[in-house]
Amino acid sequence: MEVNLVVNGRKYTLTVDPKDSLLSILREKLNLTGTKNGCNQGHCGACTVVLNGKAVKSCLIRPKKLEGGNVITIEGISPQSPDDKLHPIQEAFIKATAVQCGFCTPGYIMELYALYERNPNASEQEIKSALGEHLCRCTGYKPIFDAALLAQELLKSK
Repeated sequence: MEVNLVVNGRKYTLTVDPKDSLLSILREKLNLTGTKNGCNQGHCGACTVVLNGKAVKSCLIRPKKLEGGNVITIEGISPQSPDDKLHPIQEAFIKATAVQCGFCTPGYIMELYALYERNPNASEQEIKSALGEHLCRCTGYKPIFDAALLAQELLKSK
């Protein structure tokens, strides 16, 4: 089947298998490997991207849900040249030492990106709820929550 979508501001028409996931399309067809395959069952959050303004587990999204969609991946908010700055959420993760192995980090960042785009004044409970959809095996959750709060501050001062 063919699917038309926009990924990180660029239009694509792709021929895909209806059983493919958005995760496999991003990684295998578009070579956007920042989105990670953790559990492939929607439990860990490592594959989170933003689809039509909402954070989604890309391993669960099939092509029929993508037609005309707008996808933002970690590459879409990352610096494109050495002169570009990090996104404030990325900066916050570094400043709060919320990155260790980094495998789960893109998913957390994209979850927060969607949350703060929708609600820049999200409450601590809303932030915890969003982050509760993700698993991390390295840092523990306190530095990640601290990074989320710092990111919110950085975005407001931007």
